[in-house]
This record gives sequence, C-alpha cells and structure tokens, in this order.
Amino acid sequence: MLWVVEVEDLYKVYPGDIRALNGVSFRVSRGEIYSILGPNGAGKTTTMKIIATLLKPTSGSVRVSGIDVASNPSSVRRIIGYVPQDLSADDELTGFENVVLQARLYGLSKGDAARKAKELLEMVGLGDAANRLVRSYSGGMRRRLELAMGLVNDPELLILDEPTLGLDVQSRLALWDYIYRLKREGNLTILMTTHYMDEADRLSDRVAIIDRGRIVIEGPPNNLKSRIGGDIIMIKISSVSGDIAGKIASVEGVLGVDLVEGNLRIKVRSAEQAMAKLLGVLGSINGQIEGISITKPTLDQVFIEYTGRMFRDEEPGDFRRQMMVWRRRR
Repeated sequence: MLWVVEVEDLYKVYPGDIRALNGVSFRVSRGEIYSILGPNGAGKTTTMKIIATLLKPTSGSVRVSGIDVASNPSSVRRIIGYVPQDLSADDELTGFENVVLQARLYGLSKGDAARKAKELLEMVGLGDAANRLVRSYSGGMRRRLELAMGLVNDPELLILDEPTLGLDVQSRLALWDYIYRLKREGNLTILMTTHYMDEADRLSDRVAIIDRGRIVIEGPPNNLKSRIGGDIIMIKISSVSGDIAGKIASVEGVLGVDLVEGNLRIKVRSAEQAMAKLLGVLGSINGQIEGISITKPTLDQVFIEYTGRMFRDEEPGDFRRQMMVWRRRR
C-alpha cells in the first residue's frame, strides 16, 4: 500500500518535561480521510504542525509521500496544503487578493495565480464574494476562503486543523460538501483534526483517538464502535455505594460496569431486556436516580472505553441530526 503520511514514534517535549506528544505513530493511505480525534490539549495541533514542517519534533520521524519532513521540508511544502486552526487570511484584502497572494508565494505567475484564484473561489462558493474585503465575510465564508488558499498548489495531501471550529451547523455541512467534492474529483488525501466526534464518525475512512499525547486506538469508525458491542446505559445517581457495581454486574445481560465521573456506565447485550432488572437493583440501594440515557456505541463511548474518562468537547445533538440528513443526501 502507498502511504501518503507515515508517522513513527513521534515525541514532542517542551522545557519542564511537558510532553505534548508521547510516541505517536500512524499511517495514512492515498485517497482517504483520516481524522485525529481528541479533546483540546491532547496533541492534535502539535502533530499537524510537525507534519506541515512548522514545528520540529523532539524525536521520531515523519514522511509525506516518502519525503522526510525534517531533512527535506521544502519538498514537503510543495506537495501539501495546510489549513490552520487560526484564520490566516488578511482582513484588509479581498478574498480574490488573498488567494492570489497565496498562489504567488507558491511560484505561480500573476496570470496563473489569478486564474487559479477564480477557479478555487468558484469551487468553494465564494465567486460572488471574491471582490469583497475579507473583514465583511461570515465565519463560514472565512473557513471556505482558508480552504481555497490551502489548495492553490494542487496538493497531494490536505491538512485540516479543526476545519469547522466555530461554525454553525449549516456552514459546517456546506464546507464538507466542498471537501468531499475535492476528494471525489481529485483523489485527494485528507488528514484532519477535530474534537467533534459525530463529525469524524460520519466523514472519516479511519480515525485515531489521541489522549494526553498518545494514540489509544485507531481504525474505521464502525470497527471501533463494534469493539464495544451491545448498548450503553448511563445512569446518574446522587450517591454511589461501594457494592453497587457488583450488584449490577450480577444482572443477566450485563457485560460490564464502570464508574465514570460519578455516572454508572453499564454495557448490556440489550437495554430493552436488561432495564427492568437494573431498575430493580437500583431501587434497592440508597441514592436517587437523577437521569438515565441509553445509546448505541459511539466514538464518545470508545473514548471512554479506552481512556476511562468523559470526552469534554461533545458535539451538540442538532449537528448529529443534520449530519444524518447530509449523509443520506450524498
């Protein structure tokens, strides 16, 4: 298999023995969307900056299309597009001028840069706003402009660091329409970071979950969720006695019980079959039940399974519903 990205045993340690990355390894194949998921501060942006040649690792190696980023960064920059988390476009220039400037930095002639800018702005739906100052753009328009700027060199690899951060639901769906169009038409390889689990679940070919500078698990989203199996019952209870986990574990159909930040997380073969018996057990102990939720396994649950704690940057439910509609439309 031809790997577009190869990351091997990557470490980044700052003064004071602050470990941003602690042995990260993964590979990305040509034409896939590979997402690195994790909460803020997990090491996502550090990883992206190293791959994009913007930050040097403490140790380890990174290759893009076989080119080592440490020994030949200029060659790597010619074949990647990088869309950073922080917006980089100049507010005092028009959208067209920003893309032309970026293209000129990659060595395109004035005429070729203008043609490329027009093509890309039309592609991301900014053709009508090309001659407006960027300061007048909405958040969604700015993100689309950043995407256009990241594509001026026709990259083999597009690196997207939190590409939909701060966007409303409709703007995020629109942005992903453009990205999928690129993937379909150009066999583009996309490496992205996000803390939106639902987004990554529905958009990615493979995902890696990173926590505290380590990748704890990776694979196709459905495969990761299938490792958990069954249904997940989350019960919030006012007080938890020491023997409650043992009592629940003895209920027929219960596969496992964890206490996660004051919530009982119960894995069962079937929530419908187990619920009545579980409520019977819970009714016999001290403590008031404050809430019950039942879900199929999600990437949030995968995160809990492999880290033992809750994922803090959860995605609002309205985006989950919108994403289901978006996927059907594709």
